[in-house]
This record gives sequence, structure tokens and C-alpha cells, in this order.
Amino acid sequence: MKEEHPKINFGKIGVLLINLGTPDSTNWWDIRKYLKEFLSDKRVIEVNPLLWQIILNLFILTFRPSKTAKAYKEIWMKEVNKSPLRYFTEKQSKKLSDKLKNKDLIVDFAMRYGNPGIKSKIEKMHKEGCEKLIILPLYPQYASPTTATVCDEVFRTLMKMRWQPAIQIVPHYESEPLYIDAIVKSINKKLNEINWRPDLIVASYHGIPKKYFDRGDPYHCYCKKTSRLISEKFKEVKIITTFQSRFGPEEWLQPYTDKTLEKLPKEGTKKVLVISPGFASDCVETLEEISIQGKESFEKSGGEKFGFIPCLNDNDDHIKLLEHLVKKYLN
Repeated sequence: MKEEHPKINFGKIGVLLINLGTPDSTNWWDIRKYLKEFLSDKRVIEVNPLLWQIILNLFILTFRPSKTAKAYKEIWMKEVNKSPLRYFTEKQSKKLSDKLKNKDLIVDFAMRYGNPGIKSKIEKMHKEGCEKLIILPLYPQYASPTTATVCDEVFRTLMKMRWQPAIQIVPHYESEPLYIDAIVKSINKKLNEINWRPDLIVASYHGIPKKYFDRGDPYHCYCKKTSRLISEKFKEVKIITTFQSRFGPEEWLQPYTDKTLEKLPKEGTKKVLVISPGFASDCVETLEEISIQGKESFEKSGGEKFGFIPCLNDNDDHIKLLEHLVKKYLN
């Protein structure tokens, strides 16, 4: 009987922006909880799981949260009590929703690690009547520890759903013209704001262990491709590619950003700009690791001028890019 059928919402499309994640606060326990989830992902740390859990729980989660908390305190947005990554991802979601202006479209955001989680947001969208979900991982360059692990979590959620929505994963966009143009415009904007000319621009991407690349991860190639395409559009200053945020004793993709910034002044490069094209939003890796630590080490090594070019964050060019990426899958 019709009147006995439970009320079901339907007819909506959900767009879910997904970023890496953030702790809920700079509190030691919140940092530890976040790190535990992140560093327990088998795509992030590819070592013997049993051995790794012993190392993680006995050593890393005992000592590292204090160091990580200190870094987050340096960049935490106290006025809104949010990390920059959370703040800008929220803004991207809101602005994209306003840009698309469709009553049958629900735009939201989630974090791969921390809150709000992918599972909770997919379940929420499903209850709101989303019969189709467009998942947009906010990683321009595909890598197994980023894009692939987002897909893993999305599919894990679907496996437990009786009535699954249709799913479309927006692929990597390292060579999308709107993305390259937005990066180039951000460089030119920075150049117009400073009263000095850089000798070099360092394009710093998050690193991955070299063994991941050796086993077939294409991330290194995508980063190089992005830098090449940026250089083809912006020829005023030389651009080099480096990799940051390495963790542990093993070899990661090189050249390393921190070592490069220490070395450049000794080679005569005294004025640099740094940009992080692989990050959709400013975060602890860009604001603390590059803009604070990177600047300090560069100047200690003899550098004279250091500038950081902000991520695309919620600027108009970025929202235009996100709109373009999503619209391909709306029909």
C-alpha cells in the first residue's frame, strides 16, 4: 500500500568536495586522534601492518603529537577556531554551491581523515535524496596515498549501503587549462604585490616515498607535468620542482624542498618565491612548513628575499575551476 511505504527523498545530485583532513583543535588528544587515523592508512604507510602498529602506538603517537600541535598552533585561525584547511574547504563548498545555483544540487565537503568524515557526509546526502554523487578529491595530481585512499573510503561506505547512489569520481586535473591559468595568475598577483624580482620560483609539492613511484605511482610525473605547463605559460622567472613533507628515514621523491632552500643561497640564488600547486587549500604544510620554516632556513643560509604564494583557496579562479570540473558530470 502506498500509505505504508516509508517516505523517501529523491531527485537530488550531491557534490562532495574531499580534502585531506584536519584535527578538530590544537589539543594534544585531538592531534593524536587525527595522526592515528592518518598514519594507520595502509596506502599512506606501506610497511608490515603489525610492525607498523607497534611503532605507531608505542613511539610515534607518544612523541609526535606535541611537535604537530606546535605547528598547528602557529597557523590556527583563532578567530573562527578552525584550521586554514577546514576554513577554506568550507568556503570552497559554499561558493561552489552559490555558483552552481541549482535547487536539485547539494554541495558539501568532507575530510578523508578527521571530521567531517566521508561516511557521515555520504549517508547525510543519501538521506537528503541524492541519487547520484559527484566526488571531487581536491588533489590536482593523482597519488595512491591521496586520491586513491579517498576512493577507498567512498567505496567502503557504499559497501554497507542497501540502496547505493550512482557515483562519479572526478579524476585528477593536473593539466586542466583552468587550473594552470589560475596558478599562473596567482604568481602574477604575487609579483605585483612585492617590490623585488625573484631569481627563482620553487614549485613545492607534497612528497611520497620513492618506492611508491618505483612500484608504479604516477604522482611524480603529474607534478612534473604541472610545473612544465606552468612554465610554458609563465616564462619571466625560472621554475623548479621540489618535494616537501617527508616522513621517516627512507628516501622520498627528490629534490627535497627544505634542502633546496638551504642550498640555493650558497649557489647565489638570494631571492625566491615558493608556490605549492599540489595543495588546494593552505594548510600546515604550506603555512608552517614553507612560509615559516622554509623562510627561516632560507634566510639563515644567506637568502635575502623570500615570498610564499598562497594556494588557490577560495579565490574566484579556483571556484571557476571547481565548477568546470563538476559540470562535466551533472548530466
